[in-house]
Amino acid sequence: MRIFGVKLLLGAVLLAWLAPLPAQRSFSGAAEIEQSLHKLNELGTILHIAAHPDDERTAVLAYFARGRHMRTAYLSLTRGEGGQNLIGSEQGAQLGIIRTQELLAARQIDGAEQFFTRAIDFGFTRTSDETLQKWGHDRILSDVVWVIRRYRPDVILLGFSGTPRDGHGQHQTSAILGKEAFTAAADPKMFPEQLKYVQVWQAKRLVQAAGFGGFGLAVGGRGGRGGRGAEAAVPPGMVAPVPETETGPVADTGAFNPILGYSYEELAVLSRSMHHSQGTGAMRRPGAGRSGFTIIAGPPATKDLFDGIDTTWNRLPGGGAVKAMLDEAIRDYQPAHPEKAIPALAKARPLIAAIADPLAKEKLAELDETIGQCAGLFVEAQARQFEVAPGATLNVTATVLNRSTARVALEGARVEGIWNQDGQVKPAALEYNQSADVAFSLTVPANQEYTQPYWLVKPPTADVYQIDNQMLIGLPDTPAAARVRFRVTVEGAAIELVRPVQHRYADRARGERVRPLMVVPAVAVNLPEPVALFPDTAARKVQVSVQADVPGAQGDLRLEVPAGWKAEPASQSFQIAVSGEQRVVTFEVTPPAGETTASLRAIAKVNGRDIASGIQSIAYPHFPPQTLFPPSDIKLVRANIKVTAKKVGYIMGAGDEMPDALRQLGLDVTLIGQSDLEQGDLSRFDAIVAGVRAYNVRADIRANQPRLLDYVKNGGTYVVQYQTGDSPAPALRGQQPPNPFGQQQSAPVTTNLGPYPFAVPGGNKYRITVEEAPLKFPNQDSPLLQFPNHINPKDFDGWVQERGLYFAAQWDAHYQTVFSSQDPGEQPLEGGEIWTRYGKGVYIFSAYAWFRQLPAGVPGAYRLFANLLSAK
Repeated sequence: MRIFGVKLLLGAVLLAWLAPLPAQRSFSGAAEIEQSLHKLNELGTILHIAAHPDDERTAVLAYFARGRHMRTAYLSLTRGEGGQNLIGSEQGAQLGIIRTQELLAARQIDGAEQFFTRAIDFGFTRTSDETLQKWGHDRILSDVVWVIRRYRPDVILLGFSGTPRDGHGQHQTSAILGKEAFTAAADPKMFPEQLKYVQVWQAKRLVQAAGFGGFGLAVGGRGGRGGRGAEAAVPPGMVAPVPETETGPVADTGAFNPILGYSYEELAVLSRSMHHSQGTGAMRRPGAGRSGFTIIAGPPATKDLFDGIDTTWNRLPGGGAVKAMLDEAIRDYQPAHPEKAIPALAKARPLIAAIADPLAKEKLAELDETIGQCAGLFVEAQARQFEVAPGATLNVTATVLNRSTARVALEGARVEGIWNQDGQVKPAALEYNQSADVAFSLTVPANQEYTQPYWLVKPPTADVYQIDNQMLIGLPDTPAAARVRFRVTVEGAAIELVRPVQHRYADRARGERVRPLMVVPAVAVNLPEPVALFPDTAARKVQVSVQADVPGAQGDLRLEVPAGWKAEPASQSFQIAVSGEQRVVTFEVTPPAGETTASLRAIAKVNGRDIASGIQSIAYPHFPPQTLFPPSDIKLVRANIKVTAKKVGYIMGAGDEMPDALRQLGLDVTLIGQSDLEQGDLSRFDAIVAGVRAYNVRADIRANQPRLLDYVKNGGTYVVQYQTGDSPAPALRGQQPPNPFGQQQSAPVTTNLGPYPFAVPGGNKYRITVEEAPLKFPNQDSPLLQFPNHINPKDFDGWVQERGLYFAAQWDAHYQTVFSSQDPGEQPLEGGEIWTRYGKGVYIFSAYAWFRQLPAGVPGAYRLFANLLSAK
């Protein structure tokens, strides 16, 4: 399935690259206009390359984008899909969507642009060899080369060194590929298929930022402010970098910008704090700060990264005259009367339009936007609703409002994308605070594909997204389904302004909000869980929710199951009168006798069209709601699993999908809140499970640790999943107990999690990143391996992403170990699961990645966890 038709792709994608639309800005009014004027007159370009969202040097980005007014961009090889999520239960591709939007929100603050490759973050790895084996060296190198050829930077800035000192194998890979791409982008023999769209490009200089990635050390001043802030520590287990000496250029990132009201270090903290899912919020700390660089390739530079590089209009043929006009516009600009800069800008427009260079085309679009800003124009394309189905009609109002004394006239408006249609416009002058509206009534083609993140349209192959259209590769987000191109004259200058068709509305709690236009199916077929587990041969009910996105939706729903499985009835009809309502349709599914895994698909037929996708919205306050249409498939797992526990209490931590996964075993799962921890009857639970990072994010669990241990002492089973060596919950900071074993650790230590002491230092030394790493059973007779399910090495087949993380490093003699495993070339680790009897009950600490395995329907992981819940 493809997301758009060919015409829409070629038009919308070209616009996304050559004429980026203005995003919701963090600065407006006079500050924004002054930034825009100076950016028009600056032609330097810098591209920063690293591996993940939040690896970037935000202070450096802000310095060049906001301070030096240069075209500045960050190329993150991945969207951060393999990371952890502190704000919800989303993982994998869904987490990648969140982190993409967080990066875009960060860029609105620091002023840079954003790009990605097709690489998927598959979790922590120790080596670049594993990374390149999973991604494919040439495939991702081609993406880096593509972005360089499209963006045409003068300077390429690497966030890492490309050596083991970077720690994470994906960090190493970002620098390895960045170094290769510096040369490859200029070689016509490298990826020649790209040259039908772009030309080769040789950047002038390749440099590396001093210190460690987004957490790195700045040179001089307040160290460590390259990204996370002065108080930030090196992440647990990462190798602390050796501060580099000042042998190369240095950027004064601590400089204060009086127009914006912040230093670039302060902007970096504000930008980085947008990564809510990663817990990177920090305080601004005004003061000195510098960021240092080392020259890797290109001519030497001692003072500035752009030493010897012409960043003025003189670099382009005919550009000298443009510079003179823009200098005049900057001189004429007055914050209270920005329209005074328009005449000089208008004179510069034909000069820029005559220059045949990609950078001039970029500047022409920027010029038109700046003229619109100086004229105080309000321009939008407002859809009556944010979603529309194929075959339905959409009403759009295109508006231009003149909020200045400048002479303004709307000459025309054309909708582009799904449609290509001119609006009925009678050219007329717009007086002060006068608007002109153009109405469009548009019918969506019946075969129009749905709108969703372009990188998710096709299933990924291994750890790389499958993107057929070369022009989409690198884009941070999906091009708008439709846009309106406005033709406006301002003080006699003809300009074009492009706006996405979107829906602006008022939320009673949050105020004004904006949602992009979405083409959605007539109905969405939603399955409640990604996995249906059959622990025995009994049939079970599978419920399918059919949600209408059009009034009067009707059709038939059926389940497709593989041979050996049976679904009854064969199909069921549905009819839904009101858009937005849903109906729940129930089928009975019977598994085969033998153990197997398979896939079930739910399909609705509406108006002769099969619909086999659900609808999911990812909504958080810090970015616009995101909609995706996952396939209406679930994984069927037939596995013999026994569990003796019946009622389980779950203490949710940073967010995971374990409660629903445990319900697949037929368990009665109750989420335990603060009041239950403080005064509830915990004895009603056969077992209690602490969610991932619960001790890190919840003060109430630490405060009620004595009650939890009393529960164990009186006969309960308490299972604690992985916790990090980070700081404890905010209310308990400063109360972190010392390491009971009296030894210095390289990272913060989490202790007092159990009835007897054990230490969890966190960090990458104490984790197993290879999901296929073999397991040994040092205590073969452990009851956790024998009852009620007999565990064998096959139960560790089919695991996803990793074995486990943040193992215990030391433990009291009361504890017994269960497993031993290791990454290739590393020492064996036995602290991934330790347990002890305490009073009448059992306490278990298990840092294996259950939160990934159970929602993924790994049969052996279910058997293993069932034994934990059944321990007595």
